Amino acid sequence: MVIIGGGPGGYEAALVASQLGAHVSVVERQGMGGSAVLTDVVPSKTLIATAEWMTLTEQAGELGIGADGGPDGQAGTLRADMDVVDRRVRRLADKQSRDIRTRLEREGIRVVEGTGRVDPEISPAGSRRVHVAENDGGTQVLEAEVLLVATGASPRVLDTAKPDGERILTWAQMYNLTEIPEHLVVVGSGVTGAEFASAYNALGAEVTLVSSRDRVLPGEDENAAELIEGVFLRRGMHVLSRSRAAGVRRVGDGVEVELTDGRVVKGSHCLVAVGGVPNTAGMGLEEAGVSLTRSGHIETDRVSRTRAPRIYAAGDCTGVLPLASVAAMQGRIAMWHALGDAVAPLNLDTVAANIFTAPEIATIGVTQKAIEAGEVDGAITRLPLARNPRAKMLGIKEGFIKLFSDRSTGTVLGGVVVAPRAGELIYPISLAVAQRLTVDQLANVITVYPSLTGSIAEAARVLHRA
Repeated sequence: MVIIGGGPGGYEAALVASQLGAHVSVVERQGMGGSAVLTDVVPSKTLIATAEWMTLTEQAGELGIGADGGPDGQAGTLRADMDVVDRRVRRLADKQSRDIRTRLEREGIRVVEGTGRVDPEISPAGSRRVHVAENDGGTQVLEAEVLLVATGASPRVLDTAKPDGERILTWAQMYNLTEIPEHLVVVGSGVTGAEFASAYNALGAEVTLVSSRDRVLPGEDENAAELIEGVFLRRGMHVLSRSRAAGVRRVGDGVEVELTDGRVVKGSHCLVAVGGVPNTAGMGLEEAGVSLTRSGHIETDRVSRTRAPRIYAAGDCTGVLPLASVAAMQGRIAMWHALGDAVAPLNLDTVAANIFTAPEIATIGVTQKAIEAGEVDGAITRLPLARNPRAKMLGIKEGFIKLFSDRSTGTVLGGVVVAPRAGELIYPISLAVAQRLTVDQLANVITVYPSLTGSIAEAARVLHRA
């Protein structure tokens, strides 16, 4: 097995292949873990973890928590030292990358530092060849009975908003900041834009979020997105809805974001978060028979096969779902299938996703939009967290738990959780969806009292005979 790309899709696939007895080589040019570990998921969520502590202080007074007076007689306040925060971000990312490499090498997996290109022809022996340009300047050719492409994606760069790494930034460059931006303008209100806007707002920066749609997080549950936008506004964020950026330019020690309607938003920094581009160019994939979409994503089936013999693909380069968890499962499925092990095709209906704003938004299964459109015959219930006793104790006033079930069978079809640590709270709903439990089965599990999960059981009870 040769795997090009050492992110979650690549290294998880390598571990499965090694477990099943294959000889595995992983080609990675950046560092094990790929962008998910080094410049995306791990760094951003580490930054957000610091921001989360800042949001927890909102209810401090209500909970009876105060700060001792400072030397000038003023009450002490929390602040974030971005130099310390960013050093911690980089340290944790580097450590995670080293840990992954150590694990792979301990399993006998060969790690090759370099960039891979696929030979267009299958060899006379029936194998695929990968030409590797090594990071140290050398070259080598790897033979593979099976090849997995898991090269991920990079931030999309606009010609009218080219990043300079100092004032105009992509999400991969945000960790170069040593101070909290005085005024951060975020272009793009999708998941990445909303997460960074939420984090830097909590860290004390003035934030303006430029959204081309009617609301932030346009692809998410409407009630959840409305709640998050309300939280953003309450915390002092400027949200410019139905506003599209025409260009971003650097002006001295600041930036100017020009909107298509002629308005200009001035700030100290600008994050351009307008999606990603698959890392598939220049790899020889089309010449090898791999079918690419117009956007450059690799077309695969539900067991991660491409149209080219002996070539599989996984992760963000496939455009299936830009989640590390999905990439990892695609990689595992590819190896199970290639090596003849028992395998179930990828099922996106059971994929849980989480948006790390404050509060978080976690989702699983069918959507309310699908039910209301008549695509699914489902029942809906929504319970506000504010009435949950544990939430009252914690000072949580915003958030809800929403549950969807099949009207005829009572089977749990999906759910939405908006709450602090929603990514943890969604798990029992995910189990119910994956195992096709009914609302009665979910309701009849005794929950801890008081607990936030008690509202999940309560929502299930509401749907009894719905």
